[in-house]
Amino acid sequence: MSKSKKILALVLSAAMSLSLLAGCGGGNGGNASNPGGSASSGAPTGSGNSGNSGAAGSVYYLNFKPEQDGDWQELAKLYTQETGVEVKVQTAASGQYETTLMSEIAKTDAPPLFQVNGPMGLANWKDYCYDLSGSKIAGELSSDDFALMDGSAMSGIAYVIETYGIIVNTKLLSEAGYSLDDIKSFADLKKVAEDITARKDELGFSAFTSAGMDGSSDWRFKTHLANLPIYFEYEADGIGDTDAIKGTYLDNYRAMWDLYINNCTCAPTLLSAKTGDDSVAEFVTEQAVFYQNGTWAYGDVADVGEENLGMLPIYIGVGDEANQGLCTGTENYWCVNKNAKPEDIQATLDFMYWCATSETGLEYMCSGDHMGFVVPFKGNLESSNLLVNIANDYVANGTTSVKWCFPTMPSEEWKNVLGSALTNYAADQTDANWETVRAAFVDNWAAEKSK
Repeated sequence: MSKSKKILALVLSAAMSLSLLAGCGGGNGGNASNPGGSASSGAPTGSGNSGNSGAAGSVYYLNFKPEQDGDWQELAKLYTQETGVEVKVQTAASGQYETTLMSEIAKTDAPPLFQVNGPMGLANWKDYCYDLSGSKIAGELSSDDFALMDGSAMSGIAYVIETYGIIVNTKLLSEAGYSLDDIKSFADLKKVAEDITARKDELGFSAFTSAGMDGSSDWRFKTHLANLPIYFEYEADGIGDTDAIKGTYLDNYRAMWDLYINNCTCAPTLLSAKTGDDSVAEFVTEQAVFYQNGTWAYGDVADVGEENLGMLPIYIGVGDEANQGLCTGTENYWCVNKNAKPEDIQATLDFMYWCATSETGLEYMCSGDHMGFVVPFKGNLESSNLLVNIANDYVANGTTSVKWCFPTMPSEEWKNVLGSALTNYAADQTDANWETVRAAFVDNWAAEKSK
């Protein structure tokens, strides 16, 4: 990626994050002028320059991302080798982070480093959050807009900006007689997908990978796909959150869900048992052209070959589709447990700073050979992740990125109820079963928001 594109992408990412945090319930940035720990709390004030500050404490990080567990374990070992400070990383199972955090935070050796997914997550955990204002890690943010604020307190710091859409095997798409340029709207995508389905025996592949609805895969649809009708409703109503979602675009959500489940590698009745691994395997072994996922999945799909990979926006037939971009934002904010031992807080601040500034930390966080993140820190490296660079090209070409508004979803329970309703509908696609989906989306939103 050219230097100019990189700079533009970072600037646009900052702007999008500001819009996400302000428009979807966030706040303003904090003061990053003083080194060490929190300027307001009078707590740890070590240098944090290299992680080698002589802190007597240790680090325990409760990681949210199962797909990055191996890299975090390696990075922890490297940090301990360099500094002598013990780092423990525990990774919650997919879809179980909140439950795991509730269990771990109650223990005597609770994790000093955990994460929340944005304003809604912060509401549950703000009483545990150390004020990061003035910390050295806060000073490394490329924009204060990447801070998650609770009034004047900096309760969290984003550590990754991510993008998702529809990953495409362009070689298979070409074999079907199409190119990415042929798909600029939901109508275009529907035409191509249904044509591939009609000829799947002849072509030897399907349109979409299986829309698996077990816990390793259902988040792609009950959260990431569900973001689209929420985003467009918020845009139409000029809001950033609501206690009573109207479901204005649920017909569009249904149309996209129908497209996924009726043009995939298996019968819709089998989706309840399909996993995330199944979807990956189907895509990598060229059983399907389209696979909804994000930039973090590059390592899973890289074997297809960079020359055969592309990405498309998730079109649902709403808005200015010709200028619609990918879905870009974050739901990953580091928080430090203020109830941890002071020496563990300091060790944790040092570790965070080292991850964001050291050659090793940035290599592991940014490299496509490792986590492949775009990080919101001044030291962000140019990515070797092709999907990240495709996402940056969308930004550079002036498309309008779809904000991540799903951090405003009422609760994990809301997502789970929606996921169950989607699964039942997939097995029996009646209007009555879709009404259950609508109720899970609209009625349960109001019920969960009122709690």
